[in-house]
Amino acid sequence: MRQQDNVRKTGERKPDAALLAAVDEAAKILKAGGLILYPTDTVWGIGCDATNEEAVQRIYALKQSENKHAMLVLCPSADEIVRYVNRAPGIAFEVMEMATSPLTLILPGATGVAKNLIPDEGTLGVRVPDHEFCQRLLRKLGRPIVSTSANISGEKTPRTLPEITAEIVAGVDYVVNPRFQGRSTGKSSSIIAFGENGEVQVIRE
Repeated sequence: MRQQDNVRKTGERKPDAALLAAVDEAAKILKAGGLILYPTDTVWGIGCDATNEEAVQRIYALKQSENKHAMLVLCPSADEIVRYVNRAPGIAFEVMEMATSPLTLILPGATGVAKNLIPDEGTLGVRVPDHEFCQRLLRKLGRPIVSTSANISGEKTPRTLPEITAEIVAGVDYVVNPRFQGRSTGKSSSIIAFGENGEVQVIRE
């Protein structure tokens, strides 16, 4: 069977060559400790390798804030999330599975990421993005990626690339082509925090 026929029968489409090239370039930048400006399933974000402490510190400097609670990480799947939080209750993943819109979980027992990402209470904000560019990049990199809104702390969260200030754009090493924005919601995700024993707190609806 020809590959084209197989693609048609399975409902899958051939990956866009430009998309794959952008993913390769972004992954190369992240592996080298660089920062990227990229679209997610919610809003545009500043990203770096979540295991690289120096890269995380660069984001703090760019945002002019060291608010660790404003920094979350993206993972490609729930199976990957459990590698970076070791005390998360099972109910958290049940809630994530039922979510119909972007949801960030604040989970206890952060581990395996840059120390300067972890607040004093030892939690980590995590999300599995429903977004082709992000998913391909996460799988290419093989590590979680920091996602924080692409703005100086206290300023308006940008929904699209043109809304991002020149200062932020100049402070990163690679800007992803906006053609790969896809179906972003244009608003920040909901946030729910979970305790080790299943305690639940809605932080942002």
